[in-house]
Amino acid sequence: MRARAAISGLKVAISAVGATVVAACGGGSSPTTSVLPPPPAAVACAPSGTVSLSPLQGATLDCSSGTAITVAGNGAVYLVVPQFATGGIDAVAYTTHPYSLNAQGANRSTAAPVARRAGANPGRSIAQRMFDARLRAADRHRSAGASRSLSGARFSPRPAAPPDLGSIRQFQVTASLNGTSFKTSNAALRYIGSNIYVYVDTAAPAQGFTDAQLASFSQLNDQVLFPLILSNFAPPTDIDQNGHVIMLLTPIVNALVTASVCQNQGFVAGFFDGNDLTAGTNSNGGEIFYSIVPDPGGKVSCAHSVATVTTVIPATFLHEVQHMVSFGQHVILHGGNGEEGWLDEGMSIFAEELGSLYYEAKFPPPTGRTRSTQLFPDSAEAFISEQLVDSYDYLSFPDTVSLTLHSDDQGGLAWRAGDWLLMHYVGDQFGAGVYPRLLQTNLTGLANLEAATGIPFPTLFSNFAISLYADSLPGVARASIPSRYHFRTRNLRQMYQALYNAAAGSNGINSPFPILLGALSSTGSVSGSMVPGAVSFYQLATPSGTATVTLKFSTPASASFGTSLHPQVSIFRIQ
Repeated sequence: MRARAAISGLKVAISAVGATVVAACGGGSSPTTSVLPPPPAAVACAPSGTVSLSPLQGATLDCSSGTAITVAGNGAVYLVVPQFATGGIDAVAYTTHPYSLNAQGANRSTAAPVARRAGANPGRSIAQRMFDARLRAADRHRSAGASRSLSGARFSPRPAAPPDLGSIRQFQVTASLNGTSFKTSNAALRYIGSNIYVYVDTAAPAQGFTDAQLASFSQLNDQVLFPLILSNFAPPTDIDQNGHVIMLLTPIVNALVTASVCQNQGFVAGFFDGNDLTAGTNSNGGEIFYSIVPDPGGKVSCAHSVATVTTVIPATFLHEVQHMVSFGQHVILHGGNGEEGWLDEGMSIFAEELGSLYYEAKFPPPTGRTRSTQLFPDSAEAFISEQLVDSYDYLSFPDTVSLTLHSDDQGGLAWRAGDWLLMHYVGDQFGAGVYPRLLQTNLTGLANLEAATGIPFPTLFSNFAISLYADSLPGVARASIPSRYHFRTRNLRQMYQALYNAAAGSNGINSPFPILLGALSSTGSVSGSMVPGAVSFYQLATPSGTATVTLKFSTPASASFGTSLHPQVSIFRIQ
């Protein structure tokens, strides 16, 4: 699904583990409490022993069968990231798990206390999310029943006699948010490109695209954006054997929401329906992206100017075509099930970012910018601005947001932006070839991610979690940070500083960097909670002259967590 809301005016000036286990230890005893029975004796997380790290090195401790972690002291300062490195919509329940975290022998930390903030835009694009939720859920439901007679249809653009320009074709288009009704669109072929055909409904309101505007808009999607999908992901199917994806602009999509709903819940900008790749009822038998038409007078629903449509649709097109590719590759060509919602959505949001990356390369600083201090050129912002705000929200409360249990039917923008960061990180770490591997398979979810990257998910999740904070430490050369602990094509602190500079306190952007470290000290336990697939961030400062400090990550009753949660703690030495 494409989270659709413009952030107007926001010019954004925007493996092997390096740990050494040097001494076996069984850990200390838990602090006594008044609760009966007494807590169990602390058992070391794996690997057992004292974790000795040089500055800017990290380690991951598996706490599935233990609770205690001993780290070297003597003034060392650590980033401590407890997490539940699990997921899969059928593997574990999506519920909150309370935890206790304490540090025996630590300094009183000077880290700022964690300050909770609400998501800045909890109600944005509700209509789009709800509609796409239904479509993606329907796609996963129909996976097993997709017609095998269509399984040989592979996309291979080739010279072919196209339909006549101006010819009329009928399409069946979903006409309600719940998918229970369809209407017929009579649409004229207005553009014949190398990769896409653009049809415009003959009932489109007046004062829409001029011929020149439509040609420019179509060429962008055909010659710039669609090739980004082909070169970075994988080709879609070609069920109708026409060598093209169809873009249908119809007021039936505008009318999916009323004007009043549009004002309060946003609108559906565009969508892909997997039914079109099957022989199901109302299938159009081909690869189709449906979208709104300009309606400056608001005749159908809320008003959409030509400028709005040309700004909104390109990112939506990239997003929805990735869903098209994913469904076609997983289900039609590889005979599997539809991708799990969290991974499918993360890939689609990264597909949007491809548009930003294209324009960033085309307009290096300071060109293409209203202000020379902008981090992103003007042309990139429609492809990246929402991700910046939503990922800021995610990093502000990452322990409340699962990255591996969500499906499209669960609202919220923060988890989507978190999965965007995860998918960007995966590409940075494993190269562009990882994205085709994630698509051209019948695997889904964590199994797919592990196969595509070649490493266990808990390791990947741990490295990703450390990277979110260690990516661009102030005063530290990025080259000195192990590559697995930072992004390669984004500088997170630079990015969020630019967002902070541009937002000037609006949209809930109240600090230059969204991650606030919780404080760990020897004066008591920290209580918190996390959902599966989530992380939390703390700082541990060890006293000079104290050889070791023992951390304990446990349930509030001082017991270890169930193995299905895959509890683990990432340790990264800051100094």
